[in-house]
Amino acid sequence: MNEVSVLILRTGRAKDFPFPSYATPASAGVDLRAVEDCLLQKGERALIHTGVRVALPVGYEAQVRPRSGLALKHGIILPNSPGTIDADYRGEIGVILMNLGDEPYEVKCGDRIAQMVVAPVCQVKFEEADELDETARGEGGFGSSGKA
Repeated sequence: MNEVSVLILRTGRAKDFPFPSYATPASAGVDLRAVEDCLLQKGERALIHTGVRVALPVGYEAQVRPRSGLALKHGIILPNSPGTIDADYRGEIGVILMNLGDEPYEVKCGDRIAQMVVAPVCQVKFEEADELDETARGEGGFGSSGKA
């Protein structure tokens, strides 16, 4: 597995929580925690602060993804998932949570609310074309393959 150095700055309450780390040797993401309390009513969304800032190397991004247990047990999702943190962003990481559950959900300071995965990226060079090559699939999309 590749290892990349990423600088992390924890501010405020984030310093009270465990340093972000991988739960198992094969884990892809580290947990992000809330540094504030918030009551999410049914259908409501809110930006939750984490008190974490990172300095990613050029050629990498951090993806903010939902925690499966929150989605399954409480209907808590990240509506912009995965959220992207660019290598040149130095602000605090915020997590947009949305409650699709049947009851209000209370986020408490210190709760694990999302996970962050650092991944390589590449920038492409787009070239204008007059037409594209044909494939068996063609323009079919959104379930056109006939598979569930």
